[in-house]
Amino acid sequence: MSAPVQPPGARVETAHPEAAGYRAGRTLPLRVEAMRQLRRRRTLLMGGVLAALPFILIIAFAIGGSRINLMDVATESAANFAATSLFVSAGFLLVIPVALFCGDTVASEASWSSLRYLLAAPVPRVRLLWSKLVVALGFSLAAMVLLPVVALAAGTAAYGWGPLKLPTGGALSAGDTVPRLAIVVAFIFVSQLVTAGLAFWLSTKTDAPLGAVGGAVFLTIVGNVLDAVTALGSWRDFLPAHWQFAWADALQPQLEWGGMIKGTAVSVTYALILFALAFRGFSRKDIVS
Repeated sequence: MSAPVQPPGARVETAHPEAAGYRAGRTLPLRVEAMRQLRRRRTLLMGGVLAALPFILIIAFAIGGSRINLMDVATESAANFAATSLFVSAGFLLVIPVALFCGDTVASEASWSSLRYLLAAPVPRVRLLWSKLVVALGFSLAAMVLLPVVALAAGTAAYGWGPLKLPTGGALSAGDTVPRLAIVVAFIFVSQLVTAGLAFWLSTKTDAPLGAVGGAVFLTIVGNVLDAVTALGSWRDFLPAHWQFAWADALQPQLEWGGMIKGTAVSVTYALILFALAFRGFSRKDIVS
């Protein structure tokens, strides 16, 4: 008996029975992706650079030279040294690991022609992106925590432990220093979510990791340049770069939340849009590499 003839234009549904024991949520566990990324040479190199920065600053301060603003009191205590390390790196240096971890994660798989094999495992596309995004953000946060932790340890050995002295006068007690620095790191991480979103979105659009990483860094720099254009007036309030140093309010005798709340709202809004674009575009993309 012949099979029934489908009318022209009719959609043929094909059954895809799942293998016994298959669970989409158990594919590509976070620990597996984390170990894969941890063994990457660029991860170890970036960790080494951030860990070496405090020691480079110690040498620079020992050699001498004029200092301004927060750097006036950089050698007063370990807390001052850690705050200065964050000050000199938050504007650009900490952008690089975020762009690297988030921009390299998907594009590198495509450049190695291993992306289609991951999806054929089968790993659902949303699960693949989610695992890679969580691990990339985790490594980005670890990079931002590594810098002040090493700076506190190196600063304690070089300058001793003590209160955080403010360049405008006054000081924060040693007991308040670590919580305030934790707030600073948390805000820097949130403010860098825009760079993370840009890099991750570009990583799903290209097979060239350098293009995704470089594109995110370039657009971040463009944001900083636009923020310097005072003619834009109040429009600059909608730029994430405008609030990137709002964490300085956490290093005042009286903690101020206003600027950090506004900066967080702007950064999270942009980041959510970019992450949504990445997931939406990747779910419809033809994977050929």
